[in-house]
Amino acid sequence: MTDRTSIHGQWSSRLAFILAATGSAVGLGNIWKFPYITGENGGGAFVLVYLVCVVIVGIPIMMAEVLIGRRGRQSPINTMRLLAHEESRHGIWQIVGWSGMVAGFLIISFYSVIAGWALAYVFRTASGTFTGVTADGVSSIFSSLVSDPERLLAWHTIFMVMTTIVVSRGVRSGLEQAVRVLMPLLFMLLLVLVGYAMNTDKFDEGLAFLFSPNFSALTPGAVLTAMGHAFFTLSLGMGAIMIYGSYLPKSASITKTSVVVALMDTLVALLAGMAIFPIVFANGLEAGAGPGLIFQTLPLAFGHMPGGTLFGTLFFVLLVFAAWTSGISLLEPAVAWLVENQGVNRVRAATLMGILGWLFGIVTIMSFSSWAFEFDFAGETKRSGMFDILDILTANIMLPLGGLAMAVFAGWFMSRDSTMDELGMGDSLVFRGWFFLVRYVTPVAVIVVFLQLLGVIDF
Repeated sequence: MTDRTSIHGQWSSRLAFILAATGSAVGLGNIWKFPYITGENGGGAFVLVYLVCVVIVGIPIMMAEVLIGRRGRQSPINTMRLLAHEESRHGIWQIVGWSGMVAGFLIISFYSVIAGWALAYVFRTASGTFTGVTADGVSSIFSSLVSDPERLLAWHTIFMVMTTIVVSRGVRSGLEQAVRVLMPLLFMLLLVLVGYAMNTDKFDEGLAFLFSPNFSALTPGAVLTAMGHAFFTLSLGMGAIMIYGSYLPKSASITKTSVVVALMDTLVALLAGMAIFPIVFANGLEAGAGPGLIFQTLPLAFGHMPGGTLFGTLFFVLLVFAAWTSGISLLEPAVAWLVENQGVNRVRAATLMGILGWLFGIVTIMSFSSWAFEFDFAGETKRSGMFDILDILTANIMLPLGGLAMAVFAGWFMSRDSTMDELGMGDSLVFRGWFFLVRYVTPVAVIVVFLQLLGVIDF
């Protein structure tokens, strides 16, 4: 049995880890991305596939990532190097740690830009900018924001500063304090918005869209999107859950905490859909409006409904909170690595990575204006250049591959005794079920979808 401690500190309790990991998982992926990709892919059938992906792929890999993190108690790169050595495996496994850290860095660079949109919309909505505005007017407001690099840079800067400050304060004083405040507020805001949606005359239609499967609308590309989103929304494959796992007390159950985090994350995604789609349908708007669903479709609805200014402002505050809790987890692995390997203190490490993320975010900012270009991917035309490339590279390629590698490492390259010891449930039926999934089902599911993406197989 290992008896390591992290030099960065430890969560004060299992609840703190659940809040932090849920905060990492609950982000723009749940409230911005999940509703619009559900709308684009036919609703209920896509939701069903997504839920299956969470159960057979997401939870087993989350458990693998947490147990690897807790066993190593270091940054993802150093943890993979240490455990590979302990298990007498090749040091090349540290590439998995590097891949996760790089993926997290790439995501925070464009994630911060989108979070900046949400920050801007808090103030626009609160000031009544959208009150009585036409669809063309809302579209014009969104276009003028996205195509204005200077304004995007200002909001991107504010969000990166917010994120960097929290990370610089450490595990207990920064990460844990932030999620203890933000997560309860996030759930309260979301429940208020669902309550508002229940009073629209289209609530039943919204529920039917979310929960009534229409398999004729399901395409192979939608299956890939569902699996990629299961990784993206659970923060898998990017080192965030591994580093959070390294701060988890030895007494906490990895199985129970992973299941609770996955359930809470999925609940938030479904609640977001329950809040958004009734409002969309009640205003005669298009559910498959794409990335602009949150920033173009909903402001139009908020601008024409009673109390729209208040509830619209609450919605975008919710979006900022969700992005903030995820942003700190994306920055943490790289900061932890700098502290461990380069001998710098946490404040300097967080500042350096925050500045690098801010600089790289400029690429995303410019991809919505002068650097925009089109390309085709999986039968779809993408128009936002480097933003779309980074999104596809991370969510559809790096995260699934990283998660696959962690599943393979935990299932095939770590000894059964090591994984059994870390999970702390003996050779039980639950352990054997997880071991079977992480060795056979999860890797095969990921590989099949990749082969479909590459055109090797067709289904």
